[in-house]
Amino acid sequence: MLVFSHFVYASPVNVNTSSGEEVAQALNGIGSVKAQRIVEYCQKVQCKQPEDLLSVKGIGVKTLEKIREDLRFED
Repeated sequence: MLVFSHFVYASPVNVNTSSGEEVAQALNGIGSVKAQRIVEYCQKVQCKQPEDLLSVKGIGVKTLEKIREDLRFED
């Protein structure tokens, strides 16, 4: 019997330079609306660390912990 498993490993996404669509694709559990909020917020304040995203509507501590490893802030 053969068992196949499909896992997708995304590269961390730079929330300061990526589009809303790129952020939504890279961050598990983040849809297009929250992704666009993240992008717009980081364009205004140049996010430097994961905790900066706690100021984005819809991003709380639990969500941040889920996406933390997939976030990048510098090139």
